[in-house]
Amino acid sequence: MADLNHVVLLGRLTRDAELKYTASGQAVCKFSVAVNRRRKNGDQWEDEANFFDIVLWGRQGESLNQYLVKGKMIGVEGELRQDRWQQDGQNRSKVEIVANNIQLISGSGGANSGGGAYGGSGSNAAPGSSYGGSSGSFQGGHSEVSAAQGRRDAPPSQESGPDDGFANDIPF
Repeated sequence: MADLNHVVLLGRLTRDAELKYTASGQAVCKFSVAVNRRRKNGDQWEDEANFFDIVLWGRQGESLNQYLVKGKMIGVEGELRQDRWQQDGQNRSKVEIVANNIQLISGSGGANSGGGAYGGSGSNAAPGSSYGGSSGSFQGGHSEVSAAQGRRDAPPSQESGPDDGFANDIPF
């Protein structure tokens, strides 16, 4: 049986993204995402924040760096990678998520500011456009994220109002 390493997160950026370049000129964009988890403590439900470090390589990192600001809600699809090194004679390690696709969901105020799926081989597409998958979802069509963003099937000129994405799901 083959191994599986696949991560999908929906959360808010805890700081502005940092864009750096390797000695060979490869772009590396690093940022952190907070994801809340609800758990029951006695009779009360509590939110517990989990923090994840994300790495976005290449042209995707260069293109999205300006939009990855503290407080923005994003979706991340990628894989876990463990980095190991020695420091002062001690073995160290860190687990990061290497992003394959990024979805810009909303601004820091929670208002939906649009955004499209960003992934695949990378491009300099503007926010609101889509590449690397179907519009409004990750490559592979994760409906949880596309429902959170709202459907973007119709061109803006044909929209009569906000579309909650459920109009086609009614069986009658």
